[in-house]
Amino acid sequence: MTNGIETLASRPIGRRAALIGLAGVAGTLSMPWIARAQAETIRIGFPTPLTGPFAAEANDQVRSAQLAVKLANDKGGIAGRKVELLVRDDKLNAGEAATRTLELIEKDKVHAVVGALSSAVQLAVNEVTRARSMLYISISQSDTINEKDFSPYTFHEALNPTMTTAVVARHSFKKGSKVAYLVADYAYGHEMLRGFKRAAKEIGAQTVSEILHPFGAADYSTFIPTILSSGADILCICNFGRDQANSIKQAVDFGVKDQMKIVVPVLLHNQRLAVDPEVFEGVTGGANYYWGLEETMPSAKSFNDAFRAMYKGTIPTDYGAYGYTGVASLLMAIEKAGGTEPQKVIAALEALKYDIAKGEQSYRKCDHQSMQSVLVLESKAKKAMKSDADLFKIVAAEPASESVLRTCSELGFKS
Repeated sequence: MTNGIETLASRPIGRRAALIGLAGVAGTLSMPWIARAQAETIRIGFPTPLTGPFAAEANDQVRSAQLAVKLANDKGGIAGRKVELLVRDDKLNAGEAATRTLELIEKDKVHAVVGALSSAVQLAVNEVTRARSMLYISISQSDTINEKDFSPYTFHEALNPTMTTAVVARHSFKKGSKVAYLVADYAYGHEMLRGFKRAAKEIGAQTVSEILHPFGAADYSTFIPTILSSGADILCICNFGRDQANSIKQAVDFGVKDQMKIVVPVLLHNQRLAVDPEVFEGVTGGANYYWGLEETMPSAKSFNDAFRAMYKGTIPTDYGAYGYTGVASLLMAIEKAGGTEPQKVIAALEALKYDIAKGEQSYRKCDHQSMQSVLVLESKAKKAMKSDADLFKIVAAEPASESVLRTCSELGFKS
C-alpha cells in the first residue's frame, strides 16, 4: 500500500501469473525488433535540390511528397505506423547528394529513399543506396538508371527520355521533317537527344543540326544564326529548368518561331510561368502530369483537391506530381508488404498496380521502370487562357504502354 492506495507493485501475485509475466517479458526482450517495428515511424529520405536552378521544381516535389505523407497519416498511418518525410538539400551536386543520402541511411535510419532531380545526382544517390541494400525510388528522368546503374533495389517512378521523346516525336515530327537540336551538354540533354533521334529515324524525320550549349547558359544568341540557317522546320530544345525559359525566350526574340516550330521533351509548368505567355505560345512538349487532367481523370481530381486543401488553393505541377506518386506508391507497397522489410517491399512494388493521380501505373519487373501515361501539351495563347493556371492544351494522353520503352532484352535483361 502507498498512501492507502494499492499499487500493482504492492499487490501479491501467484506463482503461475508471475511465470507467465516473466515469460512474456523474456520473449519481448529476446525479439525486441517485434515491438519496435510495430510502433516505429516509417522514415522516408528525400534528397532534392532545394537550392539552385531546379529549386522551383524541387520544392514542388517536396510539397507533393508531404501531401502523400499527410494523407497516409490522416488515415492512421501505414499498419498503425506513422510516416515521416526527411527532406535534405542535395544542392544539385552529386557529391552532396551522396553525402546527404549516406547520412539519411546511417544517421537517420530511413527505411527507403525517394527523390533527386538530375540525371547525374540520382545516379549518385542510387550508388549509395544499392551498396547498402536500401530501396530507392527515383523521380527524375533518366535512361541510365535502368541500364548499368540498375539494381534490385532501384525503382524509377519518373518518365524516362526514351518514352518521353517517343511520344512527343510521334505528335510533333512527320516523315520528311527537318529537325535542328539545341541541347544542354550534360546527361539529361544527351539522353533526350538520343531518344529524339531514335524516334525520328522510325518516323523518317531528318536531323539537320545539333548544337550543344553549356548548363546554365545565360546567352544563346551565338547559337541562333546556325539554327536559322539550318533549313529546319522544327527546333527541338533539350534542356531543363531555367535553361528552358531562357533559351526559348531568346529564340523567340531572334525570330526563330517565325521560321519553325519549337518542341521540347518536357514542357515545364514553372518555366512557362517565368515568362510571358507569348514566349511559349505554340511550344509543344511532353509531361508526366498536368492539373487539367482532372476534367477526365478522377484520380487527378482527387489529387488536385487534396493539394488545394493543403496548400491554400494552389495546384500541383508536373515535376511536383512525381513527389506524390513516388512516395504514395512506396507507401502502398509497404502496406501490402506488411512492413518495411526490403525484399517484401520490392516484391510488393513489382506486383503493384496503382492509379493515384494520372491513370493506371505499374513497375515493369525487369528494370523497375514505371509504365505510365505520357502527355503531349501545347502552350496556350494568352487569349485562350481561362485563368492564370490554364497554361496548356492537352494534345494527347497516351496510356501506359511498354511499346514506348526499350525492350527488356535490348537493355540486357532476361525478362
